[in-house]
Amino acid sequence: MVSAPFSTPLSRKLGLTYPLVCAPMFIISNKEMIVAAAEAGILGTMPSLNARTEAQFEADLKWIREKTDKPFGINVTIGLTDPARLQRDVELCLEYEVPVLLTSYGNPTDIVKQAHDKGVTVFHDVIHLHHAKKAEAAGVDGIIAVSQGAGGHAGRVNPYVLIPYLRQNVRVPILAAGCIGGGDQVAAALALGAELAYMGTRFIASTECGASQAYKDMVASASHEDIVYTDQVSGIHANFLAQTIPDATAPTRGPEAAKRWKDIWSAGQGVSLIDDVKPIEQIVDAIVREFHDAAARLR
Repeated sequence: MVSAPFSTPLSRKLGLTYPLVCAPMFIISNKEMIVAAAEAGILGTMPSLNARTEAQFEADLKWIREKTDKPFGINVTIGLTDPARLQRDVELCLEYEVPVLLTSYGNPTDIVKQAHDKGVTVFHDVIHLHHAKKAEAAGVDGIIAVSQGAGGHAGRVNPYVLIPYLRQNVRVPILAAGCIGGGDQVAAALALGAELAYMGTRFIASTECGASQAYKDMVASASHEDIVYTDQVSGIHANFLAQTIPDATAPTRGPEAAKRWKDIWSAGQGVSLIDDVKPIEQIVDAIVREFHDAAARLR
């Protein structure tokens, strides 16, 4: 492990060695990634729905708690989850003392209240100021600024604008998401005023990730020119690897292709900065070295 930690007020509050988040990714994030990230000194996360049942989710939380005492987070997708399952997932997170909840696709007010009653931190995904203001009013502890080029569902605003713009207009900390492929981008995100760097695509190419080897290899070999931004997969604009999208060049596609969601692979423009597949600990080591090199260039 790299011996020179760096931090922000928010990363210190959470007890992280580095101000980095291994972002939750649908289907492919898993308990192994959470533990590996936590032990590497960053915040590991996964969507609760990656456990297909409530019983499996509880089993995953038990396993994580047995493997690490470090901070980690769970993503709950409010508007995309059956209400009964959503409430049970939140209850399990509080029962197993999950330190951080990441909310998305809906109003987090009720979840924030439940979480704060137990001392749990809540961050919320946004792509523009309107929803950031609503999330702040709901009482969240931080705003995840999902900018242009992020993997999965992403906004249209360049991170060089979105991060400082949100920082100027909300009072809670900002987490930077989108195109953060390495330590150079982490340094840039912190310089723009973010307090955590939220990285997903870089961790697809990890040995612990639940993605297929073919998916990992494609991420390692792709460039930003291979990324397509479309609403034809889920109905919401998102970034995907073009090679995995049937009729990717067509302006519209029929509903049949969208049913193959397991074979349609998400990734962000940061793929251009990824060259190989390796364990999360080694990825974190590389990011930290890159960050310190970037900081030294500025000095």
